[in-house]
Amino acid sequence: MEVPSGKIQLPPALSLSPEEVYELLADAQAGNSAARERLIEANLRLAMSIAQRFSGRGELDDLFQVACIGLVKAIDNFDLSYNVQFSTYAVPVIMGEIRRFLREEGAIKLGRTLREKAAAVIRTRDSLEQRLGRMPTPKEIGDELGVEREEVVEALEAFTPMLSIHDVIHEDNESSLHLEDRLGVEPESDMWIESYALKQACEELSPRDRAIVVLRFIQERTQSEVAAMLGISQGQVSRLERRITGLLRESLMDY
Repeated sequence: MEVPSGKIQLPPALSLSPEEVYELLADAQAGNSAARERLIEANLRLAMSIAQRFSGRGELDDLFQVACIGLVKAIDNFDLSYNVQFSTYAVPVIMGEIRRFLREEGAIKLGRTLREKAAAVIRTRDSLEQRLGRMPTPKEIGDELGVEREEVVEALEAFTPMLSIHDVIHEDNESSLHLEDRLGVEPESDMWIESYALKQACEELSPRDRAIVVLRFIQERTQSEVAAMLGISQGQVSRLERRITGLLRESLMDY
């Protein structure tokens, strides 16, 4: 399919049932070009929505072209034996293709000013944590540096990777524990859901719940440490953690 250039105009949305998608995928992988064209057309809006997420890092026209390349790769490589929706597999494939493009183009590199600001924020955060005996808030870091809270958040987000259900959150000599193990997600049914799905699920949480996810699963803080940081009891942290993992598990099952 010829991907539109310049001002991107997408064709009307093409709705397909899951059964139709699987039939078209089988035909496309068998060499049926018409089936491939129809699948591409049906998923152009998905490719565009993902490209738009990276619009601040490159030209949208280029990003959309790369997203379409990722879409074609997803069509060619989707394993029909897995009982998952095609879009569940296609999203991380398309995002991976865009990230590779941005890395190669150098557009994903942070500007010097933001790098310097982030370094200052991290140094100040570590210093305040030692002084206060807890993790400082973005406002406290901003007050210490004499900058707005929003600037602190921007700098921290620039160095914060998206969560993945495959991230190792604990490891010893005998075994490793992944975030998906803590969430109780069955790998066989969700094996293609990576950072996109979990990040979307986390964005639906309240700020306090997101903080608990980061502190417990990423920074590996104990429940007692998290309780002290948030000003609540250890029992409350335990109950909140169970509720949060339940919410994330339910959200991931929708993908």
